[in-house]
Amino acid sequence: MPRTRDRSSEPVDEQRTPSSARRLLRSRDGAAAIEFALLAIPYFLIVFAIIETFVAYTGEQLIGNAVDTMARQMRTGEIKADTEEDDFRAKFCDEISILIQCNGGDSDRLILDVRSFSTYADIPTAIPRVGGASFGALAATNAYQPGGSGTINMLRAYYRWEIITDLVRPYISNIRPADGSLPKEFLIVATATYKNEDY
Repeated sequence: MPRTRDRSSEPVDEQRTPSSARRLLRSRDGAAAIEFALLAIPYFLIVFAIIETFVAYTGEQLIGNAVDTMARQMRTGEIKADTEEDDFRAKFCDEISILIQCNGGDSDRLILDVRSFSTYADIPTAIPRVGGASFGALAATNAYQPGGSGTINMLRAYYRWEIITDLVRPYISNIRPADGSLPKEFLIVATATYKNEDY
C-alpha cells in the first residue's frame, strides 16, 4: 500500500496563499465585460448619431432629386397647370417613397410651394420663418398655383425631418424653438426655378 505524506504539520507559506481580498484584486476575470459596460453607451450613441446624420442627409438628397424631377415634368408639359393639387402631391410622394412616407400622420411634414411669377426677380429667395428669425420655425404653407405654357415657375419643397438621437440635434437642426427647448427637427428645403416650354 503506497504511503501518503502528511502535510498537516508543515508550515504554511503566507506568500503562496493570499487572502480572498488580494485574490479578488489580482483577478482579471470579467474585466472586459466591465470595460464594455462602461463604454457601450457612449459608443452606441456615437454610432447611432453617425447613422442618423447619414440618413437625414440622404433624405435631403432624395427631396432635392424629387424637386428636380417634378420641375422637369412641369417644364416640359408632362404635368400641366390643370393637374389637381392632390394628384401632384401624390406624384411627388411617389418620388420620395423609398425613404419618406408623406401620407397619414406624416402628411403635415411635407409642404409643397408651387407658384408662377411674372419675372425671375419676383421669386422669393428666403425661407419663410416665424418672426423672421434666422433659425425660427417654418412659416410656409402649401401653395399650388402652377403656370401654363411659357410661364416662369418655382417649385419648392419643405420637409421637417424628425431627429431621434439627442446627441445630433443641436448640431444638424436648423430650426430653433422659440421657447429655447431642444430642437426636434431638421428642415430640408429644395427649390427649382424654371420657365415652362411652349407646349
